[in-house]
Amino acid sequence: MLPKYSVFQKLMESQVVAVIRGKDSHEAVQVSKAAIEGGIRAIELTYTTPQVEEVFKELRQLNVLLGAGSVMDSETARHAILSGAQFIVSSHFVKEIAALCNRYSVPYLPGCMNIGDMAKALEAGCDVLKLFPANAFDPSFIRSVNGPLPNVRIMPTGGISLNNMNEWLDAGAVAVGVGSDLTKAYQKGGYEEAVSLSRKYIHTLNQSPEVAADR
Repeated sequence: MLPKYSVFQKLMESQVVAVIRGKDSHEAVQVSKAAIEGGIRAIELTYTTPQVEEVFKELRQLNVLLGAGSVMDSETARHAILSGAQFIVSSHFVKEIAALCNRYSVPYLPGCMNIGDMAKALEAGCDVLKLFPANAFDPSFIRSVNGPLPNVRIMPTGGISLNNMNEWLDAGAVAVGVGSDLTKAYQKGGYEEAVSLSRKYIHTLNQSPEVAADR
C-alpha cells in the first residue's frame, strides 16, 4: 500500500484526532502525551504553537499518527514533513501545499466550507477534506454534500465535543478533530485531567452504533 493511503487508513481507524494548540511547546507536549495515554491514536500539532518543532521531536518516536495543522504555505508544509508530520492540515485549500504533498505522497486535508472549495480540493488530489469550522454546520451537511459529490470524505473540526462527536460520525464523517477542551482540561486540572477527558472521548466513540458496527 502506498504511504499516503496507509496514513489515511490509520486516520480513519483512529476516528478521533487530537488537535493540539499549546501556548508553548511544553504545554503542547503534555497535552499530546495525555491524549495518547487516554487512547487517542492521532495527533495534529498546529503551527500556531511556538517552537512546534520541539513538540515533533518529543513525539515522533511514539506509536502515534502525527500530523501538522494550521499550515498556511508549502514552505511550512515541507518543514512539517521533515519534522515528522505524516499528514498536513490547513484551514483552507492552498494549491501549492497540495502539489508539495502529492510530490511526496503525504495526505493533505484542506479546510473547505462549500461545494466549490471541495471540488477544487478533489481535483488537486485531496482525498479527505476538513470541514472547518464544523460548528457552523449540522451533521446532515455531510449527506447533502455526498449527493453531488459522493466521493467526498469529510473530517469535521471546530466545535466537536463529547456531546456531538457521534452525531458527526454517524452522519458519515470519517474522523473528527477535537482539541480545545483537551487543552482547557489540562490548564484547569493538569495532566491527569486531560488523560481522563481523552479516555471519555474514546469511550464515547465506542458507544456509536456506526463505530460498533464497523468493529
